[in-house]
Amino acid sequence: MPRDPLIALVGKPSSGKSTTLNSLTDTTAKVGNFPFTTIDPNRAVGYLHIACACSRTALPNNTPSVPTDPPPLQRRCKPNHGVCQSGSRSVPIELLDVAGLVPGAHEGKGLGNKFLDDLRHADALIHVVDVSGTTDAEGKATRGYDPSVDIAWLKSEIVSWVLGNLMQKWGGLKRRHTAIKATAVETLQGQFSGYGSTAAVVARTLDKLVLKQPLQDWDNDTIARVVHGFVDEKFPTVIALNKIDHPDADKNVAKIAKQHPPERLVLCSAISEVFLRRLAKQNYIRYTPGSEFVDTREDLTENGEEDGGGLRELDEKLKSRISNLKDMVLYRFGSTGVNQVLSRAADVLGLVPVFPVRNISTFGGGGGAEKDSSGHEKAVFRDCVLVKKGSTVADVYRKIMGDAPLAFVETVGGVRVSEEEVVAVGKLDILSFKVGRA
Repeated sequence: MPRDPLIALVGKPSSGKSTTLNSLTDTTAKVGNFPFTTIDPNRAVGYLHIACACSRTALPNNTPSVPTDPPPLQRRCKPNHGVCQSGSRSVPIELLDVAGLVPGAHEGKGLGNKFLDDLRHADALIHVVDVSGTTDAEGKATRGYDPSVDIAWLKSEIVSWVLGNLMQKWGGLKRRHTAIKATAVETLQGQFSGYGSTAAVVARTLDKLVLKQPLQDWDNDTIARVVHGFVDEKFPTVIALNKIDHPDADKNVAKIAKQHPPERLVLCSAISEVFLRRLAKQNYIRYTPGSEFVDTREDLTENGEEDGGGLRELDEKLKSRISNLKDMVLYRFGSTGVNQVLSRAADVLGLVPVFPVRNISTFGGGGGAEKDSSGHEKAVFRDCVLVKKGSTVADVYRKIMGDAPLAFVETVGGVRVSEEEVVAVGKLDILSFKVGRA
């Protein structure tokens, strides 16, 4: 299954970016220690947690008269990629580890040139911020640093990069624009395509600004407004306020919360998530990533599970650490926040999970699924693909099948659907494509 779009993680040294990335690339606490699934030196496959179609769908004409736990389709849901646990599914999504984030990156300081070159491929950013205030702008240990400064200069670096490149060519662009009588979208897209932009991104930027002057009459302030708007549109950013368990974090969170929309902020403790997953892998605790609950051997024994669920005994040091983590993170914030970081980025992009199946009557898919005695596939919803909000049925098909000819498309109940219909969560998100000539 295709894994775009691409979400980039950025952050100064010692902000916890690498720890956050390692957490996001783990499907469950039982899969590997730190399974950094590398595509190339700075790309990896992360896992977005979504509600799976198996949790809300029944086979046509096959709804059980007596409810079962878990429902039949949940028992049979076996993804080709990621896992599905009780209707919560982890879907692969490509992540980019962007290095070189220091003030002056647009001037080439640090690994600035590489940082900005990597950034152009991203559809959205996750900015990991050390909200404890214990590292300065370059990641060196300190106390009392204001982390809101980091958020401001990240955008400033990107804007300065784009604006500087645009202003170098502005005279020639303006003359050509006037000579060929181009639209503002056409002229700007010619310049912004190098940042992975599309004409639709540029058009949305200009629509939001509601500019009245023609492009050839724009002054420097107007050009700067356009670049700011373009950066917001092309690089939507989720701010992961990391290290929330530090004593100084609360005051910094309060300040940042007044400066930025709440839907762009996520409180998290990446080191806590890594710690819990490590203990779960070593069979000391029972823990589901993203949950607020941690069960030890003693907890399970009290709940009536024989032999404490088979968990190992904790020593006093580990018991104390888990107790502190519960008090400082899980009980206060409801989770470590790591899973929510990627979910929020997906929300910003408006991603829609779509489940392509071969057989719309059984929801069976590809991948060598196990067969029953009648030769039918037992496993369901083998694949899931993420598409952007507003995508049509045809967009989904092209993403999966490329240029292969399409005969027709069916959805639940064997209902044929138009290629131009728009997919959404719970609407046309289970599709069966028939290849060939209609």
